[in-house]
Amino acid sequence: MGARTPAADEAILRLLGLGFRSGNVVIGVDQVRQGLLHDRFACLVVAADASPRAQEKVVRLAAGRGVPLVGGPAAETIGGRLNRPAVMVVGVVDRALARGLVDAGSGGAHMEA
Repeated sequence: MGARTPAADEAILRLLGLGFRSGNVVIGVDQVRQGLLHDRFACLVVAADASPRAQEKVVRLAAGRGVPLVGGPAAETIGGRLNRPAVMVVGVVDRALARGLVDAGSGGAHMEA
């Protein structure tokens, strides 16, 4: 993964907040895994400090299904912005929002699984 930038993190957080308010994101490892199994997501945002469990259950499955992965800020930071506890992974349903997140992540750290 490349170097993180505060500007990229802020852009990702703003877009996630927008998606959360509009109901276009799914939060949490188990919920995102289920959505991946049903091809629901245009991309995933994965916390910089995602646990090995999140990596095992979600990142590998997303890579196998060709879902783009965007490296996000720390799980506590994502959760704080979404008024939740630490959030390891967010599934993005809306394609336009996903494009914005992938573009924002390119300014920081786009993940390769």
